[in-house]
Amino acid sequence: MAKPSKPTPSRRSDNMSVTLTQQAANHVTRYLAKRGKGVGLRLGVRTTGCSGMAYKLEYVDEPDPTDLVFENFGVKVFVDAKSMSYIDGTELDYAREGLNEGFKFRNPNEKATCGCGESFSV
Repeated sequence: MAKPSKPTPSRRSDNMSVTLTQQAANHVTRYLAKRGKGVGLRLGVRTTGCSGMAYKLEYVDEPDPTDLVFENFGVKVFVDAKSMSYIDGTELDYAREGLNEGFKFRNPNEKATCGCGESFSV
């Protein structure tokens, strides 16, 4: 099994991180190639759901100059500064379980999640 590559920051504090597993990076790379455009993935949070916050993901065509940028396995993850305090240390994985597939979040800041798995609190 390949050792995870260390995040390469463009703009961030040295003690902050967001990482991708190899599986997540492979999925993003394939999807960006299929789309034919894009420079990476944006990870953030929004206020919603029964536990307070939910993750939001979108592909990035043009990064915001204020984004914090992390890179794993050649894939850039863009995070807005406001979201960073909620997702610092998060590892983003991509998994297939039976007929379901999707991104999985391993966030050390989570204190609780809702029953449906859509939202979390810190």
